[in-house]
Amino acid sequence: MVSEKKKVSVLAGFKAFLMRGNVVDLAVAVVIGAAFTNIVNSVVKGLISPVIGLVGTQSLDAYKSCIKDTCGVGPDGKATGVELLWGSVLNAALTFLITAAVVYFLMVLPMSKYLARQEARRKAKEGVQETMEITELEVLKEIRDALVAQRGANGGGGLAPGSRDGF
Repeated sequence: MVSEKKKVSVLAGFKAFLMRGNVVDLAVAVVIGAAFTNIVNSVVKGLISPVIGLVGTQSLDAYKSCIKDTCGVGPDGKATGVELLWGSVLNAALTFLITAAVVYFLMVLPMSKYLARQEARRKAKEGVQETMEITELEVLKEIRDALVAQRGANGGGGLAPGSRDGF
């Protein structure tokens, strides 16, 4: 009975975790990010690599260096030498930079500006409300002082202005 109840609470906790807004937002971001990665890869392979290819080869993956012996295939069919595939690294770095730039300029920067405007509006609204509260307090003090002065003028032995007793 206890283990069954514990299983139910674990599942309920897991369900609550999944239904939180952050997890759903994260899942949507991963799916959009995967689709976006395909677009960026296509741009790098279809546009940037050919432009770089004007200077060298058509594919960045073809750029490599051999750091030990002569690179190739030996008479026994095994690879000889040690290749550094720096073209693949360059390709990945370009893909990352393009992805980061697009995410920053199309998503992060506009959202930051929007949130800054919202915060400025909220602060302005709070400032107006605070001014209204101070003005209201001043009006109430003036009314109190006028009532105290009126009682004093009528010989009612009113309270001194500024005292809190009775008001």
